[in-house]
Amino acid sequence: MLLFDRDLKKLKLEIESYKNERNIWKIDRSITNSTGNLCLHIIGNLNWFIGAQFGNTGYVRDRELEFLLKNIPRVDLLIEIDKTMLMLDNALLKITTDQLEADYPVLVFKQKTSTYYFLIHLTTHLSYHLGQINYHRRLLNEQTDIQQNLNCIKNAV
Repeated sequence: MLLFDRDLKKLKLEIESYKNERNIWKIDRSITNSTGNLCLHIIGNLNWFIGAQFGNTGYVRDRELEFLLKNIPRVDLLIEIDKTMLMLDNALLKITTDQLEADYPVLVFKQKTSTYYFLIHLTTHLSYHLGQINYHRRLLNEQTDIQQNLNCIKNAV
């Protein structure tokens, strides 16, 4: 629970740290997924694989939509992250030791895995995308700074 909480707080910080909100949805250079879409993907992933399976939330996932939606306001993304954190707090507490040792209830990979193993996979999956988001933000914030400096020079001349 602590790893999910830590990384979802970091996800919120990354999204809050974009100097230009439009850049959350920007695709640039060889980056094929925007931060906004990766955020929706993380939220969908956790709500389906933990919330629906152990929290009985009734969440229905539309993975394709996670990558098709665009321009959702930053504040709405942050609200959805908060909701996901609350869901995790509730759902993870419901998982018993027996469930951790048993097969995860959905076949995700070619062969069955324990719930314990799959929860570890979900934390590393979140961390992987968090790294992509961090890189995306730093790259685009740097471009924003360069553009602002050029505008200041242009206005001074």
